Amino acid sequence: MRSRPVRRVAQLLSGLVLYGISDAMVVAAGLGVEPWDALAQGLTRTAGLSIGLWTNLIGAAVLLLWIPLRQKPGVGTLCNVLLVGTAMDVTLALLPPFGQLWLRWAVLVAGIVLNGFATGCYLGARAGAGPRDGLMTGLAERGHPIWAVRWGIEIAVLVMGFLLGATLGIGTALYACAIGPLAHLFMPLLDMERHREK
Repeated sequence: MRSRPVRRVAQLLSGLVLYGISDAMVVAAGLGVEPWDALAQGLTRTAGLSIGLWTNLIGAAVLLLWIPLRQKPGVGTLCNVLLVGTAMDVTLALLPPFGQLWLRWAVLVAGIVLNGFATGCYLGARAGAGPRDGLMTGLAERGHPIWAVRWGIEIAVLVMGFLLGATLGIGTALYACAIGPLAHLFMPLLDMERHREK
């Protein structure tokens, strides 16, 4: 179908923007951030610059690690580096402060669920893995179990973020427990290649 490339790009871009929005919601809830955001938040608190800009810079730096792994970026990879952190900064600038605990919990849970949906959107577009996903799969292709690679990377960036002053808490643990099942739920629903074969 001629409209499929348009739909693919629309799903990719909307997924990346929603990912940045969902990341901002988790950060704004103030109950703990996910591992890669912990690193960006820690760098913000120690070296300045916004958390979104650090997110984009970290994504670009991770792409350099693809070179020895012989991973090939796609359009989605480059869009990921440019859009996620940007959408994050814009959203954080627009969100009001959430003072009441119940409201912070609601924002946290909504952000995590939206993050799972956004993950399904941008990966389902099949336009190229994000920098962090590509690093994980590239290392896994060297013979390491993918679960061990993911855990190893995320624990490393979480520890670095913590040492730099990031906010860790119940939200960090909830994200870690929920994101896998949520991605597992949404990815098949939003996989464009799977739906094309039907």
